[in-house]
Amino acid sequence: MSVGQQPFEEIADGDTLWRFERRFLESNWTCIWGRGCHGILPERASHLGHGCCSIGAELDGIDEARNVAALAATLAPAVFQHHQAASTGGVFSDDTCADTRVVDGACIFLNRPGFVGGAGCALHLAAAAAGESPIDWKPSVCWQLPIKVDWVMAANDIEVATVRRWSRADWGADGRAMAWCCTEEPDAYVGDRPVVESLSEELVAIVGERVAVELRSRLSE
Repeated sequence: MSVGQQPFEEIADGDTLWRFERRFLESNWTCIWGRGCHGILPERASHLGHGCCSIGAELDGIDEARNVAALAATLAPAVFQHHQAASTGGVFSDDTCADTRVVDGACIFLNRPGFVGGAGCALHLAAAAAGESPIDWKPSVCWQLPIKVDWVMAANDIEVATVRRWSRADWGADGRAMAWCCTEEPDAYVGDRPVVESLSEELVAIVGERVAVELRSRLSE
């Protein structure tokens, strides 16, 4: 960020004022899952291959839960390591369907290293195999990470949405004991292009095409 440059880029879009953290969006952060990611447990555990999936994914309402459940029902055992557990106990932590279930220390959808159908999120892998975007298959909290949006109602019925990187504090009480937070350590800032480009699909899904295009234009100036 240049000297004198504001830390947030602001773009008005109707009744929403978007505020973007320039330093993060211009950084070369990249996900290093499977390439040294230490996970989010109290001790660094890159060998487990959990990434940020050691806890169940919090779902954004009943519609998202229904979508996840419907897609999970299409997954074959060959691509879903915990297919049997899902068949017998479901994919949610309880009847509220507010979170995905944790099986053997991580999200039920996480295929572990060495699984013949491929390690990683079974929903993500299935979406890719179907030629579709993982954004349409995965819980929103999963595909948005490490992007965080804070919503605040301001004067004149304007809603201010601040788009920034996740921080340790955003994990709540778990964050204090977490041995790793990728956005606060240099290990993950090894990408070959800025976040505004590498996460362009995610940004479009969050803010819309017009705002995303304007954002990229401004950050490239």
